[in-house]
Amino acid sequence: MATWTAFPYAGDYNFDSDSVKKNWARLHIGDLEPLPKDRALLQAWAHFHNGDFQKAVTLGQSLGLTGLNVANKAMCVYASYLEKHESRRQALFKEVAEQAEKQLEQDATNFNARYLRAYALSRYSQSISVAKALAQGLGATIKADLEDVIRQQPKHLDAHVALGSFHAEVIDKVGNLIGAMAYGANKDIGLNLFTKAVQLNMQSAFCMLEYAHAMLMLGGEEMMKEASRMYQLAARAKPVDAPERLEVEMAKAELKD
Repeated sequence: MATWTAFPYAGDYNFDSDSVKKNWARLHIGDLEPLPKDRALLQAWAHFHNGDFQKAVTLGQSLGLTGLNVANKAMCVYASYLEKHESRRQALFKEVAEQAEKQLEQDATNFNARYLRAYALSRYSQSISVAKALAQGLGATIKADLEDVIRQQPKHLDAHVALGSFHAEVIDKVGNLIGAMAYGANKDIGLNLFTKAVQLNMQSAFCMLEYAHAMLMLGGEEMMKEASRMYQLAARAKPVDAPERLEVEMAKAELKD
C-alpha cells in the first residue's frame, strides 16, 4: 500500500478503544454502525476517528469481513478529502465497492456495507463523470442501495444525505425530465431527504455541506443565499473527530471561494 497523505491536524484527536466505545453513540450518529465487541475492531475505529486512515484500513482488513466497514469508511473519507491524485481516488472507491460487494454476499443485512458501496460508487461516478456512470448503470445500484438502507434504518442520516445528493447530481447532469423518466430522480424528493437529514442531526457538518452542494445544483443562483447559509452552518460546527474536522474545513474553503 502506497504512503497516504497525512491528516493535516494530526494529534488533535486521541481516541483509543475505550474512549471510542464511550463516545460511540455520538461518533456514529450519522451511520448507526453497531458498537463492536472486539477490542481490535474498536482500535481500528479509533485510528479512523483520529485521522490515521491508513492504519484503520490496514487493521480493519486484517480482521476479515468484520473489519471491512471501518476499512471501507476510512478509504472513502481519505479519498474524498485528502487524496490528491484522481487515479488513486478512483482506485480506492472501486476497491471499497468491491469489498462491500463481498460483505453483502455473506450478509445482505449489513446496511453500512450497502451504504458504503453506494457512497463509493457515487464518488466514483463524480470522478469519471456522472453522465458516463449513469450510462454504465451505476445510478440504479446507488439509488437502490440507499433506498434499502433507509428502509432498514429510517434514521440513517448519512444515507438520507447521499440519496439526496444522488437526486441532485442526476438532475444537474441530465435535467428534470430525463432524470425522472430514466433514473427516478426528483428535485422535491432530493430536497425532502436533506430536510429529513437536518431533522435527524442539526449539527451535522456533512449534512450541511452536501445540502449546500445540492442546492447549488438544483437551484443555481436562486438558492445561492441559502446554500451560503448552509456552508456557514457547516463551518461553525464543532467537530469531535478527524472526519468531521475535514468536513468543517471543506465548508470553510467553500466560503472563501
